[in-house]
Formats: sequence, C-alpha cells, structure tokens
Amino acid sequence: MLVRGDAPAENLLVTGARVLDPAAGVDARIDVRIDDGVIAQLGTSLDRNGHRVVDGTGLVLAPAFVDPHVHLRVPGREDEETIASGTAAAAAGGYCAIVAMPNTDPVVDSAAVLGALVEDARREAAIPVGFLAAITKGQAGAELTEMAELADAGALGFSDDGRPVVASGLMRRALQYGAVTGRKLALHCEEPTLTRGAHMHEGAVSAELGFGGYPSVGESVMVERDLALAAYEERPLHLLHLSARESVAALRAARERGVDATAEVTPHHLCLTDEAVRSLDSNVKMNPPLRSREERAALIDALRDGTIGAVATDHAPHARHEKEVPFEEAPFGVTGLETAFAALYTHLVEPGVLPLETILERMSAGAARTFGLDEPRIAVGSRANLVLLDLDATWRVREDGFRSRSTNSWLLGDTLRGKVRATIADGTTVFSELRA
Repeated sequence: MLVRGDAPAENLLVTGARVLDPAAGVDARIDVRIDDGVIAQLGTSLDRNGHRVVDGTGLVLAPAFVDPHVHLRVPGREDEETIASGTAAAAAGGYCAIVAMPNTDPVVDSAAVLGALVEDARREAAIPVGFLAAITKGQAGAELTEMAELADAGALGFSDDGRPVVASGLMRRALQYGAVTGRKLALHCEEPTLTRGAHMHEGAVSAELGFGGYPSVGESVMVERDLALAAYEERPLHLLHLSARESVAALRAARERGVDATAEVTPHHLCLTDEAVRSLDSNVKMNPPLRSREERAALIDALRDGTIGAVATDHAPHARHEKEVPFEEAPFGVTGLETAFAALYTHLVEPGVLPLETILERMSAGAARTFGLDEPRIAVGSRANLVLLDLDATWRVREDGFRSRSTNSWLLGDTLRGKVRATIADGTTVFSELRA
C-alpha cells in the first residue's frame, strides 16, 4: 500500500519535450496531455483548452523514478528526516514513489507503529510512500514479527535492513510466512562474524589506512545462503544494496536456475570505489562499503544486463554532529534522493559507460517491479508519474540546496550534469523549477 497527502489531480499539457520511456519503447518529440491526473493523449497539436501548459522545450520527459530503499528516520530521529522532508527531497530528485525501511526507533514491528506511520503519511507525504515492516521483533533476529497482521495493516514487504537475519532456520520460516502474506522479503546480506570491526572494504586501501576491513565474502556468503533458502522454499526475495562481484555472480547463477530473486544497487556503489576513502571523508562511509574497481565494474555489468534490475539510493540521513567525527567513529550511511539521477548521468551516461535508457528504466520501471508497484509509464490511460530532465544543466551540490533535513552527501562540493526540472507524481506537480 502506498499513501500520500491529499492533493488534487491536475490538467496539464507538456509540450516540446523529447518523450523517452524505454520500457514502453517511446522516444519521440511529442506532446503529452494529462486530464485529471491521467495521461489522456500523446501526439502533436493537442487541444490545450483548460490545461496548464508546461513548456518542455530542450528537456527530456521520462517516467518518474521509484526508490525501493529509503530511510525516513520516523519515528525516533525526526531531527534527521521526517516524512514531509524526505518526500519533498524525493520529489526534487524526480521520484514519484518511495519505500521506507523499518529500522526506526521504535522499530516498525507492530501494526500499531505501522498504522501511525500510515496516518502520518496521509497528512504529510508529498509523494506516495510505502512502508516495509521488520522481519524480526526489534530487528533482534530472534523472533518473527506478526507478519500476517503487519501485511493486513499495509506493509509492502518485510526487511531487517541494516541487520542480517543470521539464523538460517529463522530465515527459512520467514520465507514460509512470506508465502502466507504474499509479501516479499528484502534482505541485508552480511555475515557479521566476518565484518565485525570493519569500517571499509578489505583490500589494499584499508591496509594502507589501517582501517578494519569488510571483505566482499562477508556479503556474498549470506547472499548465497539466502538464495539457496529461497530456491528451496520456492519463494521470491529482494537483495538490498549489493556491492560485491561474488554476490553478483551468485545472483546471476540463481536467476538462471529459475530462482525468483531481484536486486538493487546504489548510485554510490556504481560511481565510486574504495579509493574515495583516502579522503577520510565520513560521507563516503556506508554499509556495505565502497569496494574495488573490479567490484564496481561487476555491478555496472549486472545493471546493464538486467541481473540487477533496480537502482535504489539507500538514502540514510545523519545529523551533522554524528558525521563530523573521525572516520572510524562515524555512522554508516549517506543521503541520495536529490542527487541520484545527476550522479548517474555524470559518472555513467556522459562518459559512455551506460546508456541513458538503461539508467531511466532501472530507476523507474525496474525499481517499481521490486515490490510489485505500478510501473510509471508514458502511455494513454496511465496515471501521470513523470519527470522533466535538463541534460544540459550543470549544478554544484551544496548544503543549502537540500530539502532533506540532513546533508551527509558524498557529492558535497561536486559539480554535476543533468538536473530534475519538474516532477509529477500521481497526477500532481510536486516539484518544479520551471517558470509559470
């Protein structure tokens, strides 16, 4: 279930843009007319009577983005993010829907906590937002939550994100209960006895800096276990924020055997390597960590061929004082909602590493499929979920430009190319930098 604040559907006519929907096979300079929030016509010289005209000349009109992995910090850390600020940030980043993780304070492990979030979203959310509930009570890995009750209360799926479900028997039972609820598990794959004390990827850079290393096998052995259990139980699962080439290989092999597994990768893992940690900037500290050049290449290849079908930001806001400490003492996590498209366009599309169409599909339709959400489409009869992109724009990432309450971005001070100019979510303009 996705929920949002009340907003009237609009009558719009977007003119002059290059309309690009890779999933629907659309690439043409045509106009798009929206009646009461629904795409009513595609073509030229469309009737604009009673419609607000949006001039898209020089811009690309694409399906808006979906983020299946966001931390809104509600309840418990409203100083870092709220539903209102997080969804406003998402709207500015071109997103028409996001999915929030349950590792809050208290954890989203009961229908009461989930119900309160749903009600808050109905009042505050700028765009539709869905919520995952925890797999285990308190994310402690000892006892399953009341998954059926949580599903009835609106949980899109289940995750202990940030913590692995270490006990294999418990994970198997979670998969079995998933069959009863019809909801998918989204898994943070980590073998904690292999990663204890780690601050970054285990390799030459960690050895030179003297930091505890997180070996890639610390992720991949848990990926392999979870895929094996999913295959045995014949249940779908989603792998969160993959970072290791061994994980990619395991996923590819499992999918070839018919395992119903999806996966996501973040912009920071696609754009950076562990060499960035030499800066000692705590804004490049995340879990899983930035890895080697070879690992990054494997992730890009997997995104290209569809083994990894979704880009997710893993937007993880932190208060300034938490990050302004020595690298070893800083928490894991970076923000990403407002910079994701521009980062990928700058680091991958412009250099010719990946085509624009691949990035757009993996950020939109591919990401929506993760939890069975409606895929944004530029097609007659589809709800209007659209983003206008200025591929020629350059802009500098600055703290005072964020709508998020937190500014722990790995891109601070960088100049990026490609900018979101307007976002239409569920038939309503939720962000615009265009002149009226």
